[in-house]
Amino acid sequence: MNNASDKDSKRALKIAIISLVLIVLLGLAVAMFIPLASVFIDQHFSPGLGLKDAAVAAFFVTVVTLVIFAVAAGDGLLGELQFILSGFFSFFLVLWLLIAWIF
Repeated sequence: MNNASDKDSKRALKIAIISLVLIVLLGLAVAMFIPLASVFIDQHFSPGLGLKDAAVAAFFVTVVTLVIFAVAAGDGLLGELQFILSGFFSFFLVLWLLIAWIF
């Protein structure tokens, strides 16, 4: 009985050491990647989108999404028009401001 317990302890210790080494290596990889990622972000995301461009993107994303929702609901495009219109305006407003803010 004691022999099996010692074997399990050694196996658990090996797994713990390997896990610790992998976590340290992952931490080093992330630390080395952060400067590269910050340079990439600085080069490609600095110009940004204005409110006009964000409104166009939000409009098309909203229309496509709500058409898919309406067709998937089974009632077609005219089944629940009042909910689609209210959902369109609220979804469009949120997407418009989020796209302008993020990009």
